[in-house]
Order: sequence, then C-alpha cells, then structure tokens
Amino acid sequence: MTSLEKSISVDVEEGGARVSGLFLRPENSRSLLVFGHGAGAGMKHPFMTEIAHGLAERGVATLRYQFPYMEAGGKRPDPKPVLLAAVRAAVSRAKDLDKKLPLFVGGKSMGGRMSSTAMAQNPISGVKGIVFFGFPLHPPGMPSVDRAAHLADVKVPMLFLQGTRDKLADLTLLKPVIKTLGKHAYLHIIEGGDHSFHLPKSQGKTDAAVLDDLSETAVQWMSRILH
Repeated sequence: MTSLEKSISVDVEEGGARVSGLFLRPENSRSLLVFGHGAGAGMKHPFMTEIAHGLAERGVATLRYQFPYMEAGGKRPDPKPVLLAAVRAAVSRAKDLDKKLPLFVGGKSMGGRMSSTAMAQNPISGVKGIVFFGFPLHPPGMPSVDRAAHLADVKVPMLFLQGTRDKLADLTLLKPVIKTLGKHAYLHIIEGGDHSFHLPKSQGKTDAAVLDDLSETAVQWMSRILH
C-alpha cells in the first residue's frame, strides 16, 4: 500500500477560524473517516496518528483536523457552537477532497461526541455512520448519562469502542444507553482498557495490539454498514 498524507486547511465559519488538517488517502480507499481529536490533545497525538495509519493500511482514508482552540494553542475547548461548526466544516472539506468515498464521522472522546451532537442537531448529508473511540459519557467521578441524551436523535449507525477501565464512561451506565438505541448502535469492548485504551501489563497485550484491534473493528464495522 502506498499513501500520501497531505496537509490541508479547513475554514470554520463560526468564529472565522482557519484550522489545520491532515488528509491520508491510501490508493485502495473504500471509505473516508472525518476524525476529530479529544479535548486534551490535537490531531498529531500518537493515538490519532497511529489509528489513522492503521485505518489506511486497511483501506480507509482519514481527515484529521484541529478544533480552533487547539489550533490557537489553547487548553480550554471552544464553546459548543464553534466545536460543532468545526465538525461540519471538516466534513464539507472532506467532500471537496474526495467526492466519491462514502463518509463516516467520529473521533477520540470529545471529537466523537461533537460529531454525534452535530448529526443529532442537524444531520449532515452523506454521512453513513459515527465511530466513537471512547465516548465520554461523563466527567471522571461524576457518573451520569446526560451527555448521551442526544444519541436518540442520531439517525445513522454508531460504533462505540470502549475500555472497561474508562473513567469517563461507566459501562454499567453506557450499556443500557446503547441498548435503547437498538440496531443503530454496536459496542466493542476492550477488556482492561482505560480512556486512552492503555491496558495493565497483567493483560499481556501491547498498546500496538490494542490499536490494531480498534482499527480492524472500525474497518469491519464500516464495511458492514456499506454492504
């Protein structure tokens, strides 16, 4: 497989920001994931990079992008309207970059939640599904399902990739939420994984193996949605 990672820019209408993006398209691409980062680290974080390359090896292109606050070097996430505008702008840019590939949206933690919120509030045409690399159901130590309320309004399939030690998603709360979504939602559990999908050494599984698992599961799920 040969692929070329291309630096691009994305214009976000809300707030008038221009943010960076990275477009990775393997020659054998079958679909394209618009991939948002988490609250604490940008699109070049090793997790984002390794997942993007893991997907590329399996025929899925990605567009990673920065939210405006991260582009500006800030630590505090933008107001929700700006975050949602960034998701929409990134999807629009992805359509410009490749008009033929089936589109998926999602991301790590906040990036995934903002993607689903955008889809719930005003569905984005052409998006086939949402991939959550760790849905942030609640803040650490503050169990709640409030952040999941919008998921009932999402009309496309959703894949939840979750670790059993994730302090931002108590599975005893998340599983019932996913069950209420019915056939729209699929849960894949990483036994022992925390919010970053790190495993205890006692699990005997490397981070690289976990990332392979996540990439393979996401690709297989996207293929099922498309076929």
